[in-house]
Amino acid sequence: MVQIIGWGHTKFGKLADQGLEDMMRDAGGEALAHAGINPRDVDGIFVGHFNGGMVGDGFPASLALSIHKDLRFTPATRLENACASGSAAIFAARDMIESGRARVVLVIGAEKMTHLPLAEVTKGLGHASYQAEEAGMSFPQVFAQFAQAYFAKYGDKSDVLAEIAAKNHANAMHNPLAQLHKELPVEFCAQVSDKNPMVADPLKVTDCSLVSDGAAALIMVSDDVAKSAARAVNLRASVQVNDYLPMSARDVTAFEGPKRAMAMALDQAGLGLADLDLAEVHDCFTIAELMIYEAMGLAKPGEGERVLADGTVRPGGALPINMSGGLKAKGHPVGATGVSMHALVARQVTGAADDMQVAGAEKGLVFNMGGSGVANYATVLERTR
Repeated sequence: MVQIIGWGHTKFGKLADQGLEDMMRDAGGEALAHAGINPRDVDGIFVGHFNGGMVGDGFPASLALSIHKDLRFTPATRLENACASGSAAIFAARDMIESGRARVVLVIGAEKMTHLPLAEVTKGLGHASYQAEEAGMSFPQVFAQFAQAYFAKYGDKSDVLAEIAAKNHANAMHNPLAQLHKELPVEFCAQVSDKNPMVADPLKVTDCSLVSDGAAALIMVSDDVAKSAARAVNLRASVQVNDYLPMSARDVTAFEGPKRAMAMALDQAGLGLADLDLAEVHDCFTIAELMIYEAMGLAKPGEGERVLADGTVRPGGALPINMSGGLKAKGHPVGATGVSMHALVARQVTGAADDMQVAGAEKGLVFNMGGSGVANYATVLERTR
């Protein structure tokens, strides 16, 4: 088994006084201190960072060495898999530990975005789509195609998307690390207005995740190291599934990559949905969260709205989703997102999530997605002690 024994997390948002290296240093240093790990005992470092031309640091892995002088000469590697770059770094760390080549690995996910005009951020993120057919499309336009196809098949669900946005904004009110601390009524999210304009029909501003700066970090270790740790969270299952990059090669209403990844993770863990206590999923757009409900198996295709109506995915429900506020309100610094998800579920299953805490949580699902359902990472985390 591979265990998580410590974590660090900057606030997400517009961090004007912090560059990429500053954020990496803060999150990584916090994780080392939280885990009680001496930097000289770190065998490897993996950094999740998308970049896409948004910063000049195209070779950022060794920036982590600035955390402490004893990290000098430690192997450090950058991983990139679009919005799932953070999970790619976690999976690389898992593999290094399982191979026996490492006992202690530091994982950092980080992204700096808010210093750029929105048009430049949009252009950078657009590099994660299929350039032969989708070049020039923004990601709101990409996921608008998902929403248009879904609405054509199952009816207009704009009000349902508004419910998802309002839920996640309300959840973020309990997360001090979240970018936005502002509750938005369903009525506001449902209406096009000067403050909530249409971005790419049918997606409004309130349907889109945030442009964010931030970093998160984990200390991952072998079982023998975990025995002496103050806390330990087991990666009970971890699965990666990649689908075709071109949207034209897929049925965009089926979300087959996400569906396969989550099903395989639950099968690997020997669990069903009823065994999970919560989930953090990739709500880059509200339509994505709705389709993830169905891909997860919480509802039949076209019926995801039912788990909102009956409270299943809300706080206090059978499977609360995105108690952190999700990408929608917590923020989405691309390379940091997957690491943040794992850190916050680790906090949940160890009873350390403060005002976000799901009572009695012991097992949680993370689903992190790169691109338009292309790179799909699903992890089941459980408290070891």
